[in-house]
Amino acid sequence: MTSVQVQILLIILFWNSDCQIIPRIEECGLLCSQGIHCKSKPSSGIFNSFCHDAPASLSSMVLKSMKISTVMKCVRGSPCSLHLNVKGTLSLDENIRGLEICYLSLNTQQSQCTNVRFARKKSKTLNGKQVQVQFNCIEVNVAQRIYVTMKTVPHYCEVKLSQEYYVEDCRNSDVGKYISACSAGKFDYDVDRARRMISVNVSNFLQDQDYYVRLCHKWFTCEDVGAFAVIKGKESLKSVSLKYSQLLPCLCIEGWLAVPDARRMQLCPFENDTKALWDNIVYNPVTQTLAWEPACPVLVRVNLCRLMKSDDHCEDIPNSSKTTSEKQIKYSRVDTHPRLCMKFTTKQGSWVKCPFAHGDFPAWKMRAAAVAEQIHVFFTSQTKAQFSVLVCNRTQLASCESVGMHHSISVGHSLSITMSQEMCESTICIQGWRTDVDYSVPLQICDLHCGFRDQTYGDGNPAKAMTDRVKSLHSLR
Repeated sequence: MTSVQVQILLIILFWNSDCQIIPRIEECGLLCSQGIHCKSKPSSGIFNSFCHDAPASLSSMVLKSMKISTVMKCVRGSPCSLHLNVKGTLSLDENIRGLEICYLSLNTQQSQCTNVRFARKKSKTLNGKQVQVQFNCIEVNVAQRIYVTMKTVPHYCEVKLSQEYYVEDCRNSDVGKYISACSAGKFDYDVDRARRMISVNVSNFLQDQDYYVRLCHKWFTCEDVGAFAVIKGKESLKSVSLKYSQLLPCLCIEGWLAVPDARRMQLCPFENDTKALWDNIVYNPVTQTLAWEPACPVLVRVNLCRLMKSDDHCEDIPNSSKTTSEKQIKYSRVDTHPRLCMKFTTKQGSWVKCPFAHGDFPAWKMRAAAVAEQIHVFFTSQTKAQFSVLVCNRTQLASCESVGMHHSISVGHSLSITMSQEMCESTICIQGWRTDVDYSVPLQICDLHCGFRDQTYGDGNPAKAMTDRVKSLHSLR
């Protein structure tokens, strides 16, 4: 055999052991080797619980070995079931009439015993011969922890074999596929959006077992969003009502049988309900940090943007694009202007949220007035702030090319800019923005007309003649 063949053989052996294929039977029963006639009957185990001193001629090694495995009983038209397959080796002796095999469930403390009796005439003639006994009629449950004992009948002291055994769970390929206790169930659901309740009806699961149902948010695992409900196996009503706070694309219904390591069924029916994803925006006024925490894993590009008055278009603010790589996106030193917004873009479209639009945070205002060939610019703000002003020529809706110098100004101070006749006749604008933050909304006042007195301007609004210039200044909201 070549080294390659040896490697292939080892791989096959490893694969077969990892698969944990469980043998199947159609009928359970008792089998004794050496042609010995034997039969079994249920036993309480009480009468054989007390031991007797063994005769001097009886070896303490009369019970040679005990091996335990799992077999699957599958009868056409009926669900499969799991059984213990107990094999023992006994040296026949005239002082022994049979064996007693008992099992104790360490999960439920239930016990069951079976007596195996040999034909006396035949066994006497085979004294000293070894006979193998195989019994596979003890039905067990998935993932059960079993304690098995094998004793002689009558029970002689110190002549006993015992072993602890773990029945395969639903992770085993055969158990998960063929045992109904591992069935994850089938869901039917109904959503009451007014009461924020989801009614779940469960079917297609083992009816005498309890069943757990919960709501969860699916990330790498499904994270709890409330207590789970229990459907009792003995109850005829197989439905529960679960309360939710938001219909999110990662909100799932999860259910599983109340057995160890049971397979879990998940249904995530709200994958298109993305609207609520963009609501979780938080601003910290102390650190001036704007943050968004996605309630679900989502592939999205986030931008800060400036909301335009003319068509509700939100123009991206440069160098503000971020993608979701963690559970939070943060922007530090953010301007709290009502027109500063967050734009969320996915394959399904874009959504804009403006967290400062309702006046919950202090905002700044820019005002301008034209007097002859002078433009007076003035900023007001409830917090200390620094601003920059630029004279520019508007080429597009949101684009403004510089035609003058930058001017710095603080809150409470005014700035006068001298305008030439050529500048007054062009599409000239005054652009202002905060310079003491990292992300600011640039605002523009356009359509300036020099040569007239007492003209005041707002953000893109046409000029209006005023008799009292100070009282009639329009704020940028």
